[in-house]
Amino acid sequence: MDEKALQNKIQSKVRAKLSSLFARYNTDFNDLDSLLKWKPVVLVLGNYSSGKSTFINELIGREVQRTGQAPTDDSFTVITASTTGSDEPDVPGSDLVNDVRLPFTSFKTFGEQFISHFRMKRVHASMFENLAVIDSPGMLDSISEKDRGYDYSTVIKDFARLADLVVLMFDPHKAGTIQETYNTIRNILPEATGEDRVLFVLSRIDECDNLGDLVRSYGTLCWNLSQMTGRKDIPRIFLTFSPKVVVDLPPELAVWAREREHLKQEILSAAGLRINHILQNVDKQIQEVRMVAEAMAVYAEGGMKILTTAMKRAFAAGSLCFLFLDIGTKRLWGFPEKGVLQSLLAGEFVAPAQLMIPVAGVVLVLSMIALFFLRWQLPRHAWRCRQDLDRLVPLETVYRRNLWERVKGKVSELLSAPTTFGLFAGHQGNVAKLDRFSKGEMQEYYKKLAE
Repeated sequence: MDEKALQNKIQSKVRAKLSSLFARYNTDFNDLDSLLKWKPVVLVLGNYSSGKSTFINELIGREVQRTGQAPTDDSFTVITASTTGSDEPDVPGSDLVNDVRLPFTSFKTFGEQFISHFRMKRVHASMFENLAVIDSPGMLDSISEKDRGYDYSTVIKDFARLADLVVLMFDPHKAGTIQETYNTIRNILPEATGEDRVLFVLSRIDECDNLGDLVRSYGTLCWNLSQMTGRKDIPRIFLTFSPKVVVDLPPELAVWAREREHLKQEILSAAGLRINHILQNVDKQIQEVRMVAEAMAVYAEGGMKILTTAMKRAFAAGSLCFLFLDIGTKRLWGFPEKGVLQSLLAGEFVAPAQLMIPVAGVVLVLSMIALFFLRWQLPRHAWRCRQDLDRLVPLETVYRRNLWERVKGKVSELLSAPTTFGLFAGHQGNVAKLDRFSKGEMQEYYKKLAE
């Protein structure tokens, strides 16, 4: 299977068939479009001095990133293979966020402070030809935006959405006790990526004096992870150290010598997760847009009932005005000499001049009822729906309840400015289109992935 060709096919199909629906329901297509661009991505997170840069250097086979016990780098660094066969000059963040070929254009919104701490290193490394690794600044005990000059949490979330694999590294001295680490695991990663795409690593275990120290550090990390994830079951934690740094490894820790190689293989095989990651995210976005369309269809159905009632009233009131308004004006002001109803009952021709007052009355009545519908009835219907959003869609499963929590804000936003067009937008038809794409093209792509 040619994964690159399949990725390009998915990108063109999704853009052609779904981009207009995404726009209609206030869903940013750029998030999905960014994912479909470029190559597989691995995001490396962790406390400062947790071994992130050391591990990346080990992957490449030489020193590319600065290392040290104290924080050594305050930038997000994208590391990938050069196109010339040798190291190339760093690409500044201002170029990265303006290059439409790369998936970073949306990061422009984070401002100059972030852009000045964002760069790409293109190095001579054959294993990175179809892979990019993003090294991140070490996490700190402070979580406010002013401490870094940009919204660090949201930056992490957007990078995690792009990443096919997220590696979260800890060291024995700060095993999950950093505030930004807590926020990342508890709030950011669950919204941005799946648990199956996150690897937890306890590195630098060689700094433990003995097996007892390691057990205490490992137990502390397990406890902290259970508090941060809110789960009792603990994911696998890789226990590693850098063979190039270790001089004298305690014999009882040698059993973990192969863990480092297993971790490397997991990272280098991230390219194989790319298509699956894309399909998972396409399916996730489709289901989110589908639920928004489903909710809007229920809103539109209720709005159409109100509109139908208003039209019936308008027809009845207009008919009365057409037949009897000129009779009233004749009694009050003495004109016209003969009304429309009188002429019709007498079998006489209705002159154009006789229609002026009835038609004016009909137009006035229709305008008033239309104004009442647009300014009162429709906004009130939308307001009632916003007050009880949960009644718009069935929430019989945990999956649908979680999905609804992610999209109900978009539904509320759409209902905050109701229009008559929203009643005729064909929401049920859009739901059917999304279902056809899910059951047709998506299943075809999954079959090709399995071949």
